[in-house]
Formats: sequence, structure tokens, C-alpha cells
Amino acid sequence: MKKRLILMMMTLLLSVSSFAQFEKGKTYFSTGFSSASLTYTGSERWKLDLGVKGGYMLEDCWMGLVQGEYSDHKYEPKALSLGVAVRYYLAENGIFFGAGVNYYHHSFEGESHSDMMPTVHVGYAHFLGKSVTVEPEVFYNQSLKNHGEYSKLGFRLNLGIYLDDLF
Repeated sequence: MKKRLILMMMTLLLSVSSFAQFEKGKTYFSTGFSSASLTYTGSERWKLDLGVKGGYMLEDCWMGLVQGEYSDHKYEPKALSLGVAVRYYLAENGIFFGAGVNYYHHSFEGESHSDMMPTVHVGYAHFLGKSVTVEPEVFYNQSLKNHGEYSKLGFRLNLGIYLDDLF
């Protein structure tokens, strides 16, 4: 009986401390070097991109995000992506779901392509300390111009920082 009571109290304590990380008013930053995404598309094959994200907890468990990503490879298009998204966290365990839209532009050997891409992602915020996270994330970006060539399914590994009341 004592073991069950202690286990229940520890579980309650962990869920309360986990919820505190996703409170309204927190600011979020994800550093560029750790927002690497390994993606596969019909036209680009495998590549590694670097990105940056910033966000703000609008309500408990709800975050608004702005994000940018850039890639520059020798034999592939230079690409720039800018977007906005919203993310919902399950406070009990740090799993998050998100959706948004990205403006995507790439150019290669004199040709360029621009696209608006709806995006969805799911991931997990694993706290290394009070405010630093490692966040593996799976995402899908849907091309509105050419699904077969430019839609992306990929994996990201972000290093995030959650800060109290910056704004």
C-alpha cells in the first residue's frame, strides 16, 4: 500500500512539474544548428537543412511559432522556407502536435520555384533540465504546386529553450 501511495505521489509530482513547462507566457527558442532535418523528396533526395524557431505560449499547452529554414548544397537548389504554426502539447508527457503553413522558395542553375506548403508535425519535448529540451519531430510539408516533386516527409532534431515571461 505504501509503495502504491508513493508511486501515485511521484506520478502526480511529475505531471505537475511537466505542466509547468507549458504554461501561458513562456517563450520558446530553438537554435539553428540543432534544428537539422533529414528529408526525402522526389526532386532533392536526402539532404540536411538548418533552421531556427521561435514561439510563445498563447495559452496553457498552446504555442504560436514562427520558423525559418535554409539549405545551400553544391549540387542541389538553394532553399529558403519561412512559416508560422501552432503547436499543442500534452502536458502529461511532452508530446506535441502542430500545424501551419510555410512559404518555400528555391533556386538552382537559373531556375526558381516558390510554393505555399501546409505542414503538420508531431514530436516529443524531452527536458534535459528546467528549460532545455531535446525535441525529435516528424513532419510532413504538402506542396500545393507539385506534390510528387516538392512535398516533404522528414525528421528533425531540435534543441529548444523555454524561458519565463520575456514579453
